Parts: sequence; structure tokens; C-alpha cells
Amino acid sequence: MEDLARWSASPCSPTVADGLSHELGIPLELAAILIRRGLSDAEEARRFLAADEQHDPALLGDVAHACDLVIDHLERGSRIVVHGDYDVDGVCSTAILIGVLRDLGGDPAWHIPNRLEDGYGLTESTVDRLVGAGTGLLITVDCGITCAAEIDRARAGGIDAIVCDHHRPGDRLPDCPILHPALGGYPFADLCASAVAHKFALALRVAGGIAGPAHDELDLVALATICDVVPLRGENRRLVRDGLEVLQRTRRPGLRALMRVAGLEPGQLDERTAAFRLGPRINAAGRMQTAEAALELMLTSDDRRSAEIADELDLLNRARRDEETRVLFSAESARSGHEEDRAIVVAGEGWHPGVLGIVASRLAERHGRPALVIALEDGVGRGSGRSWGGFDLHAALSECALHLRRFGGHRAAAGVELDAVALDAFRKAFESIARSRIDERDLAVSAEADAVVSPARLDLEFAESLRLLAPFGAANREPILVTPGVSVEDVRPMGGDGQHSRMALVGGGARARSVAFRRTPRSMEGRPGAPQDVVLTLEIDRWGGSVSARPILSGMVETPSGWVVDAAAGEGFIDRVRALSRPVATAPARGETIDRRGAGLVSTAAELFSLETPLLVVCADLGARRESIERLLAGRAPERRLIACEWSDLLAGPPPEVRYLLALDPPVVEYEGPKDLVAAWGEPEVEFAREVLERRAALREPLAELYRALRENGGKLEGRDLEAALRGPQKRSRDPRTCARLLAVLAELELATVDLTPGAERCTLLEQRPTALEHSATFAAANAERDRLRSVLAAEHAALARRRAA
Repeated sequence: MEDLARWSASPCSPTVADGLSHELGIPLELAAILIRRGLSDAEEARRFLAADEQHDPALLGDVAHACDLVIDHLERGSRIVVHGDYDVDGVCSTAILIGVLRDLGGDPAWHIPNRLEDGYGLTESTVDRLVGAGTGLLITVDCGITCAAEIDRARAGGIDAIVCDHHRPGDRLPDCPILHPALGGYPFADLCASAVAHKFALALRVAGGIAGPAHDELDLVALATICDVVPLRGENRRLVRDGLEVLQRTRRPGLRALMRVAGLEPGQLDERTAAFRLGPRINAAGRMQTAEAALELMLTSDDRRSAEIADELDLLNRARRDEETRVLFSAESARSGHEEDRAIVVAGEGWHPGVLGIVASRLAERHGRPALVIALEDGVGRGSGRSWGGFDLHAALSECALHLRRFGGHRAAAGVELDAVALDAFRKAFESIARSRIDERDLAVSAEADAVVSPARLDLEFAESLRLLAPFGAANREPILVTPGVSVEDVRPMGGDGQHSRMALVGGGARARSVAFRRTPRSMEGRPGAPQDVVLTLEIDRWGGSVSARPILSGMVETPSGWVVDAAAGEGFIDRVRALSRPVATAPARGETIDRRGAGLVSTAAELFSLETPLLVVCADLGARRESIERLLAGRAPERRLIACEWSDLLAGPPPEVRYLLALDPPVVEYEGPKDLVAAWGEPEVEFAREVLERRAALREPLAELYRALRENGGKLEGRDLEAALRGPQKRSRDPRTCARLLAVLAELELATVDLTPGAERCTLLEQRPTALEHSATFAAANAERDRLRSVLAAEHAALARRRAA
């Protein structure tokens, strides 16, 4: 968990959010998340939530030619070899094609490269071995698109070839049938290799005239799609959502055995557990030894053998974690002297090639910049890279190709090979590209929030509603929530080694229990009790037979203060009294009222602050509210200030540039205005407004005090003396509207003359005589307004109480 420099949220119109929430029947916060992800159109958002996109396999590139080629070789009894890769996607796609070829009556062989001996992809030495073994048809999966020369060599040796891949193509495409989602006009370009293999399998079953277990392949497709970190949008959302259901009840003994060693019940399977508990164990085989065991796990129907392999993979995964820790520590040391670089390029001898990609991911996440980790051996460096933010890693490597033997991958992840003597030149070239594309501000630890919520919303109902956006992963991250202006209290150690923490988030009358991983209570010293903006995710925790919502903290921003600007700060007190003494022009009909009552003042204010339009916060009494309003900005950009005023200030008209009025308290004046009003109060604010109303509507005692001050001052008050008399005692200083009313009553009853000419303000007593205050139209209007507003506030309090009870 990081201490953040700031957090931000892209603009989200409350009016649009209300409309989308109503149209789709979803919580308001969920609508805000969809809008911030570019899904403000109701139909587009509905399609996203449905996650039912599906395309015909016949549209996948050269699939018809590829099917004819496979059927021909099956009929001829040719030797067919499926060439895969050693990661989850490569293993799963290989297993899918082996399965369909067996269903079609074939007896295919396979080849999974050894990471340490063969490196990545199809090589010339592998092609020569396949030619020598009498191979008739080679099908590459999760590799091959950049191997045009190797495919030429295979064909020259009498081998037909089919390439099934999803990686970025090279300058020349292989001369054979190609199944690639980004080539040939397929409607969705972001399938992983296992999804391509699945589409190919569907087409093969049709071409071969068989009904096969195509649906059962979705467990492997979902697992590979999640672990290969392809964008979880479009068709990938359907494949993963449907595939997770198949995975939960999979009939593959190997996957059931893998769940057992991972300590997973089928009902606990989701994209998170698939990515972090199943995927690493499958990858461990290819990282530490050979992926043959992982492929056998997918293909075997023997329960005993499945258990043996699963145990072996679990042991390999533990060894992988140990090696990862060692290399990560060494890589951090190798970074010494380059801490200010915009990109990380580190290299070392004795680093296990199988953990380089993981270490690169850890470095990128920890330091917020792209990272390349390179193992040096015998004068050659081989490494893996991971991107950060929107940095296109593959494009950057293309510009550094002069210093590389070879490279491949995509914008988020890539592999490189280079001569050790070229390392320094490559580092400088790569750093130069990164520096030109990564702004220094992008390196500050910050968070882009999807929604702003109060602690009261961190409940199971909301956590379950967030699952409508699942599955989560690349291009559809788990929603990042911000709970602003809360106190972090009761921090305690958690876990056997005490390296994690649990705590309470307290604010807005609510309390939510939460956890922070990899952050000890000691590291949070000085934070408990101080107002914080807390950045978190919200998951559903199933433990010991119970189900609950669990907020997981990922960062905090301390709440600043001293930024509230009074809307009338540029005016003097008498200027405001003068403005409120003039007749109020009839205002146009009030803009739309947007109901956020009871949603939490701080979270509503923070949400609105994401808008690019000016925001005016209005309350019943700014003097009494200033400290609490100070907490509303909580971590927003310091160059912005929040404009605040009282309801009475609006009678002279709100600032013309303001679009929204954020009402912290219900109105204590009868105001109709043209601005959209966001009602954000709760029951405590209604009670506060009642108190302000009663205090300010009671004119009799203030009139007596002002009249007495006039008499004691010789019957005349001018300038500062007049202002002081109007304001009254300092502890209960009167507001400008009340003062304007006091002067109006004196003038209407002909007890005094009032002149508010700028620079010559004065109030002069006239003949002293007994007078009934009720004869003043202003006094009577004030009492009548008070009575009407009493009824309005009483009804508002009752409505909020009913809402709370419901």
C-alpha cells in the first residue's frame, strides 16, 4: 500500500449518472463507473453488462483453408505436431488443439519449447527435428506469427504449416494459413491464443462432421484469457464469464487436482483466484523446468496421475517464489544509480530466466514505470519487460532494434535478446524513448478513481453490484473507489507474521471494517485519527461459511485544509447587506434537483469536484460550517479552490459561471434559481438547518439591540459603527440577510431612515414612538417564511427517517 501524492476522477455529470442508473436499474455509483469508462450510452452499457458478444469462427482469417488442410492430413494419416508455448496460454491452447484432433480420430504429437534450452517460439533447430521425424503438418499455437523464415524452412522440408497466434506480427507474415484475430477481418482483435484455438476447434468439428465437447474447452479458454492479461472487453468478457462457470464444475481431473493443492473450493473460483492461485502453478512448470508436466495435467484423465502432477507443480511454484524474491532483491540493487530514470533496465548474472517477467511486473508496479529485467549468460542477455500506464513497450523496443538481436510481444509485455556488450547502449536508447513519452508528473504515485463513496456504501449489497462489471482484468480493472475525509481508526496487525493490517474507516456517521495488505500498523503511525482520503477496492469475502464485503486499502491521501473560498469574499459586509436590501428580481425556474440525500456529504462533494465546471457549495451558516466544508476537497488538486456560500447569499443571484449548487444543508430561505441543485443533506443537516432558521428568523430581539445601539450613539450610526451594530455580538454575529431585514423593518415602520449609498452608509433615528413590529411587511414576511420552512424541514426530516428505516 502506498502513500499517494493525489487522486483524481474523470468528469461524471450527476444528471447523466442519474439517467443511466434509472435506465439500467443499477446503483448510482455503478452508473458513474460505467460513464467514466466511456459507457454513458445506455444501450452500449447494457451490452457491456450482458457480456454476450460472440463471433462466427468462420470469420477468423484462413480458418476454412486451415480446416481443409487438417482434415486432409487426418485422412492421409500424416504425423501432425502441435507446437505450443510454455506459459498458461501456450499450454491451454496446445491442450485444446490436441483434444479436438483426437476427437477427429487423429493421434497428434506436440512440442513445448524448453525456456532455458530453446527460448521462445519456433526455432530452426526445432524445424529440423520435425522434418527428421517425418512430420506432415505443423500447427503453431501462441507463437509463429513472427517466424516467417522458420515456416519457410519447414515447408522446404515438406511440412505443411498453420499458424494460430495473437502476438504482434513481424514485417513479413508466414507463407501458410494464418489464424490471428487482428488479421483477416475478424470482428474482435484481442483474443488470446487459447481463444483462437477454441475458435479453430469449433470450425474443425463442423468441418469434420462431429459433435464435440466445445463448451468444455471454455475452462481452459477462461484460464488462459485471464492469465495472459489480454483486454477483458468485447468477446473476451463472454469467454471468461462463461468459462469461469465451466471451470467451477470442470471435469478435468488435472484442474480439480490443481484446485486442491491451491486450497480452492470450486465456489471460490473467480478471475482473481484463477490469476493468482491457479495460473502461477501452471506457469511454474515452464519457468523452472519444462511445461510438459503442465500440458499433461490438462490432458490426463487419470485422477492419481493428476494428483502427482499437481503436487509437483505446487512444489515448483514454491521454488519459483523463492527464486523470484532473490532476483527481485538483486534487481533492486542493480537499479542503484538509475533511480531517476523514466524506465527500468536492469541486468545480472545468475538470474533464473523463468522469473524475469514476474520481477519486471513487480518493479513496474512498485516504481510506476516500464521495466526490463535481463539475465546475462555467456555474453548474451535474455530478458522480459512489462509496461506501465499507456507506454507501448513493443513500439519502444522497435525503435531500439538496432541494439537487439531479437524481440517480440505486444504493448504491455515483451521479451528481448541482446549481446551483453550492447546493454549500456540499449539502456540509454530505451531511457531516451521513455523520457520523451513519460511525463515526470506521471511518475508521482497517484490513483485514478472510478467512483467516490461514503463508508456507509462499503457493504455487501454494493460489493455484489460491482460484480456486474466482472470479470476484471486488463482494460477492465477492478473498480478503484475513494472514500474521502474519513478517520482511520483501531489499526491492528493481521496475519501470522503481522505484516498486514486491519482497521476501521469512520466518517459520515458510518464505520466500515477494512484491511491493508503488505502494510504493518507501525508503517501507519501518525495516520490514525487524521482525516484521510482512502483509496480502495471492494471484494466479497467468503470465509468460514459467512459472506461479507471487505474493503482492501491500496493508498491514502491526507486531507488538506485552508482552501475554502467564500463566494462573497471580495465584497464587504455592508456591500452584501446592500445587495440583499434591493428587490429580488424574479428568477427563472430552478434547474433540475439531483437527489444525493443521505449519500454522504464528503463523497458527494468529492464526486462533483471531478467535473470541469465550477462548483458552488451552499449551506445554512458558512461560519459554523467552514471547518466541515474544509474536508470536502480532501486530496484534490491544490490549485483549485472550493467556492462556498450561504443560502441567503443566493438571493442576490449565484455566480453566473456556476453550473451546480451542492447543497450541504436544506434551504433556510425560499429560493428559486436557475442552477442544478444537488441535494446532499442527511438528518443531522436538517436539524442544523432548523436551528439556523429559528435563530435567523427571530427578528424581535436583534431589532431591539439595533434600536438600543442607535439611541446610545446619539440617534445615528454610520460606516463601521453601523456595520458593528448590525453584526451584533461577536459570538453570534448576524448574517447579511438578517441585517438587511432589520434595516427594512426600521424603515417600513418609520422608526429610522436608512441610506446605504456606498461610502455614505448611515441609519438615523426618527421620532421615538411605540410601534407594533407586525405592521412591518418585512417582519410579517419573515415570520410567514419561517413557518413555511418549518413545515418543509419537518417533512424533509420525516422523509429521511423513512428512507433510513427502509
